[in-house]
Amino acid sequence: MKVLFAAAEVFPFVKVGGLADVAYALPKELVKQGVDIRVVLPFHTKMAQEFKDEMVDVTQFTVDVGWRQQFCGVKTLVRDGVTFYFIDNLYYFDRPNVYGDYDDAERYAFFSMAVCEMMEKIDFIPDWLHVNDWHTGIVPLLLRDKYHWIEAYQGIRTVLTIHNLQFQGIYSPRVLEELLGIGMQTWHEDGIKYYDDVNFMKGAIQFADRITTVSPSYAEEIQTPLYGERLDGLLRANAWKLTGILNGIDQELNDPASDPLIPNHFSQADMSGKAANKAAMQKRLGLPVRADVPLIIMVSRLTHQKGCHLVEESLDALLQKDIQIAILGKGEVGFEDSYRFFEHVYPEKMSANIDFDIGFAQQLYAAGDMLLMPSWFEPCGIAQLIAMRYGTLPVVHETGGLKDTVQPFNQYTQEGTGFSFHNYEAGVFKSILESAIALYETQPAVWQQLVTQAMDKDFSWKVSAEKYKGIYEEH
Repeated sequence: MKVLFAAAEVFPFVKVGGLADVAYALPKELVKQGVDIRVVLPFHTKMAQEFKDEMVDVTQFTVDVGWRQQFCGVKTLVRDGVTFYFIDNLYYFDRPNVYGDYDDAERYAFFSMAVCEMMEKIDFIPDWLHVNDWHTGIVPLLLRDKYHWIEAYQGIRTVLTIHNLQFQGIYSPRVLEELLGIGMQTWHEDGIKYYDDVNFMKGAIQFADRITTVSPSYAEEIQTPLYGERLDGLLRANAWKLTGILNGIDQELNDPASDPLIPNHFSQADMSGKAANKAAMQKRLGLPVRADVPLIIMVSRLTHQKGCHLVEESLDALLQKDIQIAILGKGEVGFEDSYRFFEHVYPEKMSANIDFDIGFAQQLYAAGDMLLMPSWFEPCGIAQLIAMRYGTLPVVHETGGLKDTVQPFNQYTQEGTGFSFHNYEAGVFKSILESAIALYETQPAVWQQLVTQAMDKDFSWKVSAEKYKGIYEEH
């Protein structure tokens, strides 16, 4: 079984969001299960020099991007048993940004064509080509329309994983000829046409043989107008090939007993290290070092989608309580400024860290008592999985992967791994958080039981990888 996995970002080489974590951990687990899976990504020059030093040049060729011939180098390295290929072109990928540049359509059109043309040249023809989000979403169409004449490619099947339907790659239809070098024959309602534009994600949904999303609930939600981002009708029509498979986390990397990024290791058998991490974090943030006060953390992009407005609307009332809140993230300027304001007004209770730092994030997970994750929608979510692994109880909105992974506390049976709310309102969120704070303060034994139950959960990639392997074994 041969699989080529194409993604715009892959941890630890380059990471913007959860896609990078999946693109590393899933192939790593599939290799253990006997799948010959290889990963291809752009050679983003911003990656660490240590990775560049390990790479070996494989081949080079040119790719026609419209009327231009663009250089394409292929580099490789092996890590954790997985072979990684890097598509090298300084014009497109010697940038500070993975996404968000004016020519993203051209950058990822080039990357998608390079992936298709690379397979013959490196003598790796997969049974399945696994594409992720819109950046590689044009590949299934290209295989059918542009490269169908290559006999070796005619048996390749494709699977699309939707990590976030909100981002779709919508551009002028000129990209079909001027970038991809194909005609307008696919620009129709049953093809890639989206109103007066082309939509790379729509094309992927139409032309991929199978579609997965990163949680079962998200697979259902995106078929509704509320969460379907104007593609819900298309997804309902393609529901026969749509499956929700829950993301996991790499439990070797995210292990509080051995994580090199945290100062004090701990386990369920000995939680003293977590208490030490909390004290160290309070000291680092300039907050009073107190074991009896709950340290409530938020590690997130600061956007409306992540529920930052619910937090913002609740902060003034919450900070009247004997609590501490530490926020780590970057995003919309309004939220950044607002959180800094609350830090200024409540310096002994609030810490706003407008930054993105993986090490800092791990230390917060290892130090916190609660994690705030009130997302409007969340395809899967990684933060709540890591938090539970580190004994930090999540407070989440019941949506997508949050609904699938966090079991809400039941005060009668004392079951649960966190706290959740359904109605998406600041008052409801605040009420649930206040009940969690009260439980922490008044019932420490019950709280510790919930922490143990959360840490007991198995969110490894093993089961999810088996489900992907089942898709690859279809004929």
